[in-house]
Amino acid sequence: MKNMNRNMIKTGFMAAALANIVGVLLFSRVLTNEAINNADPVVMSNFGLMMIMVWGLTYLGTAFVEGNIRWIAAAFTIEKLVYVVVWLRWHLSHDIEALYATDSFAGVFYTIYGLNDFMFMLFFGFVFWKQSVRRER
Repeated sequence: MKNMNRNMIKTGFMAAALANIVGVLLFSRVLTNEAINNADPVVMSNFGLMMIMVWGLTYLGTAFVEGNIRWIAAAFTIEKLVYVVVWLRWHLSHDIEALYATDSFAGVFYTIYGLNDFMFMLFFGFVFWKQSVRRER
């Protein structure tokens, strides 16, 4: 059972890495999609998109850590919460249909990135909780 939990955690971190790195490269058309940048020039500038990919690299590195990663998972949970809140606030003040009319890749990106981050926020929170419970035993 311990190996299955470790394999699940490793797979989850690798999936988060792929989502951040491949997702950004795909939807930004390798950082050339200005519609993504223009829709949120602070968070989704090319610098911001590169930093999202750096987060992806940290998830990938964490996938191979053999020890307790609960505080790393806690930090990742908070990081994802920040992106979910930013995404929700963006949707409250922007017209997603107008973005789709400008660029469908940008529209899809802004439609799904917060949902993706929410899913991984729950995963990272689960890892934190699971490793905290195990430590108390």
